[in-house]
Amino acid sequence: MHESERKSGKFVVPGDRLGVIEEFTPGAGTYTEDGVIHSKVTGRTLLDMLNKKVSVYPLIRGVNVPKVGSIVAGQVSDVQSKSAVLRISQIGKRALSGNFTGILHISDASPNYVEIMYDVCKPGDIMRAKVISTMNRTHHLSTSEGNFGVIYSFCSQCGHMLTLGRRGLQCPNCGNIEKRKIASDYNKG
Repeated sequence: MHESERKSGKFVVPGDRLGVIEEFTPGAGTYTEDGVIHSKVTGRTLLDMLNKKVSVYPLIRGVNVPKVGSIVAGQVSDVQSKSAVLRISQIGKRALSGNFTGILHISDASPNYVEIMYDVCKPGDIMRAKVISTMNRTHHLSTSEGNFGVIYSFCSQCGHMLTLGRRGLQCPNCGNIEKRKIASDYNKG
């Protein structure tokens, strides 16, 4: 940086020269090569003249991608006898702009024995799950813990939202009773 550019807020891209290690300490968003401090990210500079430190703060956050251990939410798009497919729309509390797909196998659906996947979820249900593997670039999910499972579900007969009753999930419109693997906070926002 030239003397006239020595102020915070300058727009920089990766590789831009920010100064030398004799005059500044490299901070966040920077790297050093041959004694020269460069920007590691696209962002704005922050010059701390008191501590003689230069940093770059990114303009955009990193891409949000499901990883092992991530808590995800999504809509069930397909159910087979031994597995279900979820379109993941959220990681934690952050909504996603792209599309990710997760597979929930019957063996990871509940801590108890489940005979058929239709007792766990049905197409259209909204579920919360945990990513347990990303093998073969596929997000494998689990709902075996209590706070995972269906968080919103709809009646297979008439399409109304099911409510939690004494005998399971019940449709307030037609009275139909259905079975699901429900999350501990079912229908609570």
